Amino acid sequence: MALNPPVVLTIAGFDPSAGAGITADTKTIAAHSCYGVACITALTVQSTAGVKRVEPVDPGLVRETLTDMASDFEIAAIHIGMLGTAGVAGAVADFLKSSGLKNVVVDPVLRSSSGTDLLDAAGIKVLLERILPLSTVITPNIFEAKVLTGVEVTGKPDMIAAAQKLHKLGGPAVVVTGGHLDKAVDLLSFDGGKSQESFTSQRQESKSTHGTGCAFSTALACHLALGRGLPEAVMLAKIYVSAAISHGQPIGRGVGPVNHLYRMAQPRRVGQRDPEPVGH
Repeated sequence: MALNPPVVLTIAGFDPSAGAGITADTKTIAAHSCYGVACITALTVQSTAGVKRVEPVDPGLVRETLTDMASDFEIAAIHIGMLGTAGVAGAVADFLKSSGLKNVVVDPVLRSSSGTDLLDAAGIKVLLERILPLSTVITPNIFEAKVLTGVEVTGKPDMIAAAQKLHKLGGPAVVVTGGHLDKAVDLLSFDGGKSQESFTSQRQESKSTHGTGCAFSTALACHLALGRGLPEAVMLAKIYVSAAISHGQPIGRGVGPVNHLYRMAQPRRVGQRDPEPVGH
């Protein structure tokens, strides 16, 4: 009899264009042979051309949804994306504290690529003071790292400096993603800042890059749910995102989404090895 798939809970906003947020996260979770459940934190009006409107969900509804999910499912990992407001962030922090669930991946979504703020200042305070210490790993890009720490990231030494500041705020592990740098390098800092590993890849020129942060952090949560250690999970998540970008399709009139389900279109040969194993 086949094992039940690990359940991964994603807490994030709704992107109707399915490039990021809940709609993209569930595709990523399915791509990793896990079962996705979700709690929506905000509704948005957006397309590949950008975010036009954000409507936060009532914190009470978020609280009830999370409680109901935890009472019904054995949750193996949690992915946290867009929170929107301090009220929603507080509800999520309360849930993390009361549930005691492990494998919590926090993607600090602060602003859309089109420039719309996706978490208010009070919400950032809750994120740093209450959610960060309850996380397993936080995955800021270089812009988010600057907002959270004040460190301008232009290379690996700055990544280490930003990660150390997040460790001092209570973060046990940090991945600073550098996809926007000239050389695409991600830095993992763990064991409270005592250990670091770098992960590099070729920079890809593509218009299908919407949702890379969501895809990376959700894939990371999936690999933790599948029982992999943090360094291996980071490496495999990076491989997944690189492949999803390279298989991207020209969908929409703006910045298109990565191809979360690219494996479905790939014929597999007997004995062919997957560079990013997704099963147990």
